[in-house]
Amino acid sequence: MWKISVIGAGFVGSTTAYTLITQGLARELVLIDANRDKAEGDAMDMNHGLSFVRPVRVYAGSWADMGGSELIIVAAGAGQKPGESRTDLLRRNADVFRGIMAEVVRYAPPGALLLIVTNPVDILTYISLRLTGFPRQRVIGSGTVLDTSRLKYLIGQHAGIDARNVHTFILGEHGETEVAAWSATHIAGVPIDDYCHICGRCQSPNRICRDEFYLRTKNAAAEIIGKKGATYYAVALSVCRIVRAMTGGENTILTVSGLLDGQYGIRGVCLSLPAVVGGGGIEYTIEIPLSDGEKAGLRHSADTLRSLAAEIGF
Repeated sequence: MWKISVIGAGFVGSTTAYTLITQGLARELVLIDANRDKAEGDAMDMNHGLSFVRPVRVYAGSWADMGGSELIIVAAGAGQKPGESRTDLLRRNADVFRGIMAEVVRYAPPGALLLIVTNPVDILTYISLRLTGFPRQRVIGSGTVLDTSRLKYLIGQHAGIDARNVHTFILGEHGETEVAAWSATHIAGVPIDDYCHICGRCQSPNRICRDEFYLRTKNAAAEIIGKKGATYYAVALSVCRIVRAMTGGENTILTVSGLLDGQYGIRGVCLSLPAVVGGGGIEYTIEIPLSDGEKAGLRHSADTLRSLAAEIGF
């Protein structure tokens, strides 16, 4: 098990830390936050339940306590407000990340992995890569791992099938321009077009269901934020799935965000594609067969992210 530092003890950071200890994914867990009392309170609260989980050391720390961490998770930054798009967060969180990454460079040990969770995650992953100078395999964004799970859930609920038997991907930006890879979607090896005939649960053409599921996936965070102010449970579970792939050296395929180097003709931007995730971070990215429309959607997503990053000097 690894030493893991979590930067940011807000809703997402604290829920992620809690989920990490319940799943036994860390031997040592450091919580770092500008509000030291909040981090200390979270650590105390978690420590009181350690008799129920695998042994782990949990404590609030300073930047220097990142030393020796195999993995640093960044969940700090301004939260998304009701009605606010992810890209509205960019300028505020870019400034926050300049300070955070200076400390990461100062204290992170050689070989440490950096997992970015703060939104807009794709641009902040790119900014983190630029500010740290870390190898691209070691700077990973949580990307569309959660979006993909949301789409699997919706398809599974509609078809009356366990979501774990639904295989699909949300690609591109974690946000407005994300792309549903319907051409790569199947259930038990049956392409989704063919499975619709087996399912028989709706009278309408496949396209109508697809459009509904895509929009519900893309707008899920905004809907949850409107109802309860923040999203964090499923976010934490998706982050822990990525962490488990790393700590276990699983080489699991997940739609994390990473720097592209020619995939689908796209370079110089971080976005989500199916990637093999293991102990070294992103081992390699897979170019799955996509329709022309899906490829065009990916290029649009990349152009959008690249333009936004350029607006703030990256």
